[in-house]
Amino acid sequence: MKPERMESEFPAPSFRGAQQEALRRIRAAFEAGNDVVLVRAPTGSGKSLLARAIAGCAKTPGETDDVEAYGAYYTTPQVSQLDDVEGDDLLDDFSIIRGKGNYDCILPGETDTPVTEAPCARETGFDCPVKHRCPYFSDRAIASNRNIAAMTLAYFMQTAGSDVFGKRDVVVVDEAHGLAEWAEMYATIDLSPGRVPVWDACEPPAVEGLTDVEGYAERLLRVCGRRQEELRSNAELSRSEVAERDRLAELTRELQWFLEDARDPESPTTWVVDQDDRGAITVKPMDPARYLHHTVWDRGNKFALLSATILNKEAFCASCGLNPDNVALVDVPHTFPLEHRPLYDVTCGKMTYEHRDETLPKVARTVVRLMQHHPDEKGLVHAHSYAIAERLVEHLRDMGVGGRVRTHDSENRDAALLGWKAEDSNAVFVSVKMEEALDLKGDRCRWQVICKAPYPNTRDSRVARRLEEGQWGWYYRAALRTVIQAAGRVVRAPDDYGATYLADSSLLDLFERAAHDTPDWFAEQVAAMTAPDLPAFDPSAANAGGSTPSRPRSTRTTAEDDGGPPPSLDDHPLGDVWGTG
Repeated sequence: MKPERMESEFPAPSFRGAQQEALRRIRAAFEAGNDVVLVRAPTGSGKSLLARAIAGCAKTPGETDDVEAYGAYYTTPQVSQLDDVEGDDLLDDFSIIRGKGNYDCILPGETDTPVTEAPCARETGFDCPVKHRCPYFSDRAIASNRNIAAMTLAYFMQTAGSDVFGKRDVVVVDEAHGLAEWAEMYATIDLSPGRVPVWDACEPPAVEGLTDVEGYAERLLRVCGRRQEELRSNAELSRSEVAERDRLAELTRELQWFLEDARDPESPTTWVVDQDDRGAITVKPMDPARYLHHTVWDRGNKFALLSATILNKEAFCASCGLNPDNVALVDVPHTFPLEHRPLYDVTCGKMTYEHRDETLPKVARTVVRLMQHHPDEKGLVHAHSYAIAERLVEHLRDMGVGGRVRTHDSENRDAALLGWKAEDSNAVFVSVKMEEALDLKGDRCRWQVICKAPYPNTRDSRVARRLEEGQWGWYYRAALRTVIQAAGRVVRAPDDYGATYLADSSLLDLFERAAHDTPDWFAEQVAAMTAPDLPAFDPSAANAGGSTPSRPRSTRTTAEDDGGPPPSLDDHPLGDVWGTG
């Protein structure tokens, strides 16, 4: 790595805010001999531009004797974040590669077929006459040969051990705060009827613990192997058989990895097993440091991990299998005026399950009063769960303000979000799990409500296990991290402004419990929090503001008109690997 060229590699014509000072600190951290630099940079710091400057410090083939470790990777867990990077002219030297399922075949008669199901995947020995023009293989070849290859974290982890994407000099991970959690999700093994193609031939027994799962995994591997041999004997496969073959290969890798890790006495991974009433088994790793070494840490010489919410260096390192002695934390100051990013206390009571019936109607009344307070401005409500969202929307409709309310379900979330963002209206969007990777700058949204303290679900076996072990610091940090991420959705630039209203009194308790891990700039927001002067409850006044029809601002979706490319309609974290099918 060549840290001395960090500032010259910055892609914008000039620095803004604390960017230049941030690069100086990052350079100094690498020059001090650290292998990993954590960059805690708040919303609006221009993390993607910082990432480009860091990636530009990677050695080129002519600067190293190592025939493999040159160039850089840029990766992010969020599909929408990669979309934003692809649409940024300042980052046009990022070579984007996506999972196969995101590309269509170009052969005549196959143009609606994803590459994962194309003739080259269906027919044994198929010699594609246009492989050199195949959009997937072309993008892959370009990315593998360019200095900066950009991809989602799912694709990056999936290609661990590949001959195409080997070790590089520098790896930059954007939105890296949840790296351990993403690894846990990717490494989770789902043994259910929908995910095990040979389920009918190999249903699991009742399992009592890890040993029982190991025995079942061995048996399942044998049955998968026999079915794979049957499929290989066919000269041509149907689309469904191609999908089955690929899932069998994926399942085989998962089971082999699980057995190897579970039987390694030196592995730091703890496996947690759940079984439901159908017999389906979920095998979840906790603190999968070994998995991260294979999929991430073995992929580069130097690493930069960027996020606004890496809250505790030691805890982050422990969860990711890093030695904190080789890790530096660089704090980037917040340059947005405090008065542009206020927090307001509109707490209505606790939103825990046992108090929700009493509190939720009060939250709905408060949302109506906020609609009155912001008659001409769009708003966002973070509902935390679909159960809360559904009941909140029902209350709002019963109160007579349903015409101003938009929402979504698990199937149409991205399309509904895109439609709401395109409206020239004062509509309020009731959302679920949209605290991250959502850019609502300017008039896209001027106010938002956090309905519930976003603590991890204690019914999740991994969460329960951690709390049994007394890991309450982790529990509070996880919730605080989500709150800070949510607060950043509506204030995206120094001259932008947006209000965040806190409706759950448990949020105030969270700020006290997690005070030690709160970044200074967010602690300032908490300290400055006040109770707003809201109008008396009047639903008719809430409907009296700006226009409410679903009317697009423009039929164009360029970055100039809409602040960036539209969100992917397949923005699941694994969507880049699975594709749209």
